[in-house]
Amino acid sequence: MIARDAMKTFVFSMLVASLSVIGTLETRAQEAAEISPEQLEFFENRIRPVLVRECYECHSAESGKTRGGLRLDTRDALLLGGESGPSIVPGHPEDSPFWDAITYNGWEMPPRGQLPDDVLADFKRWIEMGLPDPRIRESITVESTIDLEAGRDHWAFQKPLDQTPPDIQDSDWAKSTIDRYVFAKLEDNGLEPAADADAATLLRRLSFDLIGLPPSPDEVQSFLRATAKDRDAAIEAKVDELLDSPRFGERWGRHWMDVARYAESCGNSTNNTYPHAWRYRDYVIDSFNDDTPYDRFIAEQVAGDLLPVKTDEQWQENLIATGFLAIGTKNLVERNPRQVQADIIDEQIDTVTKAFLGLTVACARCHDHKLDPIPTTDYYAMAGIFQSTNTYYGTAEGITNRNASDLLQLPIEDKVPAGRKYSLDEIEDLNERMRDVRSQMAEAVRDRDNPSQQQTVIRLRAQIALIQGVLSEIEDDGTPRTLAMGVQESDTCQDAPVLVRGDVETPAQRVPRGFVQVLPHSSDFSIPSDSSGRMELAQWLTSPENPLTARVMVNRIWMHLFGEGIVSTPNNWGLTGQAPSHPELLDHLAMEFAKDWSVKSMIRDIVLSRTYQMSSRMDEANYEVDPDNRMLWRASPRQLDAESMRDAILAIGGGLNLERPIGSPIARYGNNRIGRTLDASLLDGLNDRRSVYLPIVRDAVPRSLALFDFADPSLSNAKRDVSNVPTQALYLMNDEFVLQNAEALGRRLLDEHKNTRDGVAAAFLATYGRPATDSEIRSCVDFFQEFVGPARRRSSRFLQTQELAMTAFCQALIASAEFRCLN
Repeated sequence: MIARDAMKTFVFSMLVASLSVIGTLETRAQEAAEISPEQLEFFENRIRPVLVRECYECHSAESGKTRGGLRLDTRDALLLGGESGPSIVPGHPEDSPFWDAITYNGWEMPPRGQLPDDVLADFKRWIEMGLPDPRIRESITVESTIDLEAGRDHWAFQKPLDQTPPDIQDSDWAKSTIDRYVFAKLEDNGLEPAADADAATLLRRLSFDLIGLPPSPDEVQSFLRATAKDRDAAIEAKVDELLDSPRFGERWGRHWMDVARYAESCGNSTNNTYPHAWRYRDYVIDSFNDDTPYDRFIAEQVAGDLLPVKTDEQWQENLIATGFLAIGTKNLVERNPRQVQADIIDEQIDTVTKAFLGLTVACARCHDHKLDPIPTTDYYAMAGIFQSTNTYYGTAEGITNRNASDLLQLPIEDKVPAGRKYSLDEIEDLNERMRDVRSQMAEAVRDRDNPSQQQTVIRLRAQIALIQGVLSEIEDDGTPRTLAMGVQESDTCQDAPVLVRGDVETPAQRVPRGFVQVLPHSSDFSIPSDSSGRMELAQWLTSPENPLTARVMVNRIWMHLFGEGIVSTPNNWGLTGQAPSHPELLDHLAMEFAKDWSVKSMIRDIVLSRTYQMSSRMDEANYEVDPDNRMLWRASPRQLDAESMRDAILAIGGGLNLERPIGSPIARYGNNRIGRTLDASLLDGLNDRRSVYLPIVRDAVPRSLALFDFADPSLSNAKRDVSNVPTQALYLMNDEFVLQNAEALGRRLLDEHKNTRDGVAAAFLATYGRPATDSEIRSCVDFFQEFVGPARRRSSRFLQTQELAMTAFCQALIASAEFRCLN
């Protein structure tokens, strides 16, 4: 199932072995404490002086250096080893990388010259004796002072309560239970709800909220006619139509990708590509279109490889789903493999707990959480789950990547390969180039004392890595392999030690794998010794007793429909998070959602409420009482997000291609370092596609998205920033993409309409999704007459001027506040 390279397999197996060594350090430390007087004398006279003199300068806490991730100043550190795994196997010098290094067999340590034969004989004897060594770290126990019982008093850590909808004086206003909760709050505060939004405004709101695209002029006119006959029936029919559209998954899948920190590169200093991340993107879109129950959606992403399946198709989808745990940032230049794994685990804990629970559990990595009742032992209880999980994220090995990984081989080949196909001649050229570079490398290594050759070695290593990266991604016939990012169970499942202050070199006691204890139902779950605990984690997250999971998701849904969540801190439900504006409504929604976990049904219920359908008109009296509209007395105006802006410009320009592209440009770019700039050629073929399909490279997001507050793909984002800055206006005024689409719209209006007045009316329908008023039409006609000026009606100059006028008019509509705003 897993694509393996021989060297990768060796390094990975050594890393696994190093982790298993951690589990026996306590026992070996006890053994070391029982050394005889003769063994102690041998170590102090023959071994310690050599270590201090020859090794501590680069491999000790005192020097502050741990080159290769290796420390040699304690017995535990020797057993843990460094980048290549455990350094010494007690009793077996022939199996000990440390012995190979000091005998110059593969490694050459110390670098300034090989140790004398008699000293080597002493070290061999020392290893054969079982490594007697008095340098034992004292046993450390980290204890917590957090009062969990007191912490459970926090409202968010208690189960939602079954609510009786409140009685309200104006029962005719409420269309749904949602409305009764909202109206009761308004009544209590002496606020009057706004009137219903007009049909055109509501249609535009529904269209952008549900599918992320503007309604077409024909849709607007059809909806206006339908609502004139039966408003409620017309709205319900339109909502069902939008929910059934394949565009729905593209819109709501992108919301989830913000939370899942979706990106196609590792970020950090190297920013290597993730050529197969797009599979997770497509999985998310399809899941929202299929209305996969949210509890199943969670289970697939956390433990998809462990779920029972009946077909290869289902197995493949589940494997791809676990990409959720693999697509985070990676520090590929880190030398210490334990630090690498600790950072990967930390990123996974942070994303899982924020995404599904709205908690910042990762704040307990170095100490008890400073703000919430989460002891550091809870963090390491979860760390054990992910330490017992192998994460496959790919990336090409190289001088800047010491931590490459395998990928998962999928059971079903792509019908149309997403990556580049290589011819047999190209493959032979690559292999020939590899042989030539290796030959140059061998020659350069022989002369490595020459300073100029050191740079040559670095350059050749980079070339080897580049070629290996290509070859690892293709079959023997040059067809791209069907690979995916994801996770699977480790061969060794074990509890994790608490790391004092988060330091991988300072392990304390081990804690059983488990969950956040402040949530009362945690005690109902136990993890088998031979399981990572990810299956149990998925069950714990989706348990009916979990007080957070359903609440957190319905709050996210509410936020995307209203601009603000019922809880305004969607990724922080702890003690410092904001209290809900409508706690009873939140509990009602959570309990309804948990009945079938249907995202579409929850969205449908909300948008069919009168609360959602209110206008955004201002009321000074209401504003004085509730300036932030937390009590929902009107619809809050919102800016279109980056994707909706770009997609809307494409749609009204007439050039939007709704076909899903195959793969991603990053798949064709291949397994390589991409840096911090996005080559414009990577967007070739995608300029007319929906924004959700543009390549998302960390630190190099496409400009059309980055300028309009696109989410930082290195973090789990619950809510995007909203800004209104000059660079956005300058983009809308000057960017070629905007000008081309304004020109296309203008040309179409001139072709389809005989007079300026009709063209203006059509332009308003296309851009604003509403009919133009008489005064707007008069003003626009005046603009055209002034723009065209004295040009004669039938001259070529007049036609050119008319086209310029229409383009300028259309661009002005696109750059306007009304186009960018959702009322």
